[in-house]
Amino acid sequence: MRIVMLARNPDLYSHKRLVEAAKKRDHEIDVVNTLRCYMNIASRRPEVFYNGEKLPKYDAVIPRIGASVTFYGLAVLRQFEMMGVYPLNESVGIGRSRDKLRSMQLLARDGIGLPVTTFAHDPKQTEEVLRLAGDSPLVIKLLEGTQGIGVVLADTDRSAKSVIEAFRGAGVNILVQEFIKEAGGSDVRALVIGGKVVASMKRTGAEGDFRSNLHRGGSATAVKISPEERSTAIRAAKSMGLNVCGVDMLRTNHGPVVMEVNSSPGLEGMENATGIDIAGLIIDFLAANAKPGKTKTKGKG
Repeated sequence: MRIVMLARNPDLYSHKRLVEAAKKRDHEIDVVNTLRCYMNIASRRPEVFYNGEKLPKYDAVIPRIGASVTFYGLAVLRQFEMMGVYPLNESVGIGRSRDKLRSMQLLARDGIGLPVTTFAHDPKQTEEVLRLAGDSPLVIKLLEGTQGIGVVLADTDRSAKSVIEAFRGAGVNILVQEFIKEAGGSDVRALVIGGKVVASMKRTGAEGDFRSNLHRGGSATAVKISPEERSTAIRAAKSMGLNVCGVDMLRTNHGPVVMEVNSSPGLEGMENATGIDIAGLIIDFLAANAKPGKTKTKGKG
């Protein structure tokens, strides 16, 4: 099988592991910088070029598109889809997961547990947004934030109002969510591949930080999840239309709630915590499923 991986930094742990796993299984794999690809959008002859040369025909594409280049990265991925190359995750699914508001709406539509979440545009509705979200403390999130950046915990209604008004003044979109106190600064990430949870870990935030992101100094340990958590993770992946994703959940007094669905989950924390060869499982999934033109949306939507 011939694979292309869209990744700006081939030296990241996750990218090196995927290359290693592919080569171990005798597959060919090329890593190309997403931003250096360019496209010939010709009628019935879609093509992708890289460093002045037309890219060859691939069987599968692994999109490792950074949040900061989502727009261009999805355009490149759609071009591969229209060429009949099988994507690990489709452009439509990645786009859904990257839009925090849209992803929450889709999860809510499918009856998946969520923290109380509110959204409004008019700053005059701040008081109503706070009333809907419930009593402080409250979590305020930038829609475009990643890895815990742009997430603020407001301890009082007054501070929540001040933060919301500051973000509004900067012209950015935010979500306001209830703070799940019983989670104790920890969350659970379940890794889903092909509709199955293959590994799970508990992430705990650094001392004094309510965010559990490993990039922000958090720690991770393997954890056994409940049948309800397993079902929630699988349903969340299906809602987004993702073959491979990390589903981040909080354990609440009324069951698991989904905080985020990550379409390009890092492999280092999960592999180190569980000892499971996640990269190998991803390559095995591609080998079993990659067929020309099998993309459901074929670049549409």
